[in-house]
Amino acid sequence: MHEDTDRVEGGDAGDQAPQHGVGPWPGGPDAWPEDPRLDPELLAGGDTRNVVDRYRYWRMAAIVADLDARRHPFHVAIENWQHDLNIGSIVRSANAFLAESVHIIGRRRWNRRGAMVTDRYQHIVHHEDVAAFTAWAAENGMPILAVDNTTGAVPVDRADLPERCVLLFGQEGPGLSAQALASASGHIEITQYGSTRSINAAAAAAVVMHEWCRRWAG
Repeated sequence: MHEDTDRVEGGDAGDQAPQHGVGPWPGGPDAWPEDPRLDPELLAGGDTRNVVDRYRYWRMAAIVADLDARRHPFHVAIENWQHDLNIGSIVRSANAFLAESVHIIGRRRWNRRGAMVTDRYQHIVHHEDVAAFTAWAAENGMPILAVDNTTGAVPVDRADLPERCVLLFGQEGPGLSAQALASASGHIEITQYGSTRSINAAAAAAVVMHEWCRRWAG
C-alpha cells in the first residue's frame, strides 16, 4: 500500500480524483513500459505521491537508489530533547536539498508529520547523545558547524561552508545545548532585520542548506 498519497476528501467514489500526480498508465498492462524501476501497482492505479515527475511510477527502493547515487556530501544533525515538531520539516528540507543523511541526537522518537513521508527517501541516523554524535563526526572527518545566533557566530553568507560537513541545529526556543556548541568547529547565524530574536528552526535549516547548495551543488 502506498500511504504517501493525497486524494480529494468527500463525494462519491467515482468523483474522487488525485489532487496532484498522474493517473493509471494509458493503455492498460499491455502498454506498460518494460522498466524494473516501475511499480505495477502504481502503473495500474496512478501515482499521486509527492515526488518530482522523473520518479512517477517508480518503486520506492528505485527512487532511494537513484538519490543515493547523487546525494550531496553534507549532513544535517538535530538535537532532539523536547520532541521538537520542527524535526519533520527539517527532514523534508534535507530531502529537498539532497543531504547525505539526517542525524537525530537524543530522543529516538520524533514527530514525522512535518516530514510529509520524505523520511522514507532520506537516510536517518540516531545518536544517543552529543558525545556519540561527536565521535561519529570525528571518525568520519566531518567538521561540525553549529547554526545558532550565539556570540561570535558568523553570518551564513560569509561563513566557511566546507563541501563535506555536518550542519547542526538545535531545538526551537532554547537552541543548541552548551555541549553541542562546544563540539562545533564553526558557528553560523542567519542575519535578521526585524524585532524577533530568532527564526523558526525549520526555516533556519532550509536557509543554510540552500546556501550550501548555492556554493557546491553546481
